[in-house]
Amino acid sequence: MSGLLAGKRLLITGVLTDQSIAFSTAKLAQEAGAEVVLTGFGRLSLVERTAKRLPKPVPVIELDVSSKEHLDGLADKVREHVDGLDGVVHSIGFAPQSCLGGGFMDAPWEDVATAVQVSTYSYPALAKACAPLMAPGSGIVGLTFDATVAWPVYDWMGVAKAGLESANRYLALHLGKDGIRSNLVAAGPLRTMAAKSIPGFEQFEEEWTKRAPIKWDLYDTEPAAKAILALLSDWFPATTGEIIHVDGGFHAIGA
Repeated sequence: MSGLLAGKRLLITGVLTDQSIAFSTAKLAQEAGAEVVLTGFGRLSLVERTAKRLPKPVPVIELDVSSKEHLDGLADKVREHVDGLDGVVHSIGFAPQSCLGGGFMDAPWEDVATAVQVSTYSYPALAKACAPLMAPGSGIVGLTFDATVAWPVYDWMGVAKAGLESANRYLALHLGKDGIRSNLVAAGPLRTMAAKSIPGFEQFEEEWTKRAPIKWDLYDTEPAAKAILALLSDWFPATTGEIIHVDGGFHAIGA
């Protein structure tokens, strides 16, 4: 991938540990010639420690996507490190425990609202915050988990991901006039921190290892990261509103 992203400036959210898709994305982006800025929230010291494992030093900006103040000030904070952005990676999702693990019918609205705000609304909110830094030809890429069907134990996060996929299409519509692309990568199950927080997530893992036509590695985040970076490169100049599946082909196979 050497040179694929030469001269590109990327903002990557969601790096927490080196097991995350976001970390692989940042690592491969640097190796492909990009300049990277990270964001983190909550466990910021952990994000900073993880960032030190990247090939090159990177700045880390604190960003709570549920905070209007943080979003309104994001562009100025990014400008302290780079003079613009060619790509933004949205790798953010959260749902309270009541919204996962089979309690779909019992989750209170307050918890559902949190899941939707952080996992769905934050995508267009982040795009709006970064738009002043982005020129024609740039793009934003988010991460989803195929929301065309209902998954056991995924519950309200599945609903939030369905909203994210719809928001992606509307972002493609509204950002298109500015030449900015919006796409999603639908990755298969991976042993990330986010997956470990979902009760019963091993059900997905078992099915994927049985049914995916191409062998699915639960620990390999690089295929998803490579798809993200390909979408942010100059090789997909006319692709927007799309969902690229990186799941070993599982989505194409019937039960």
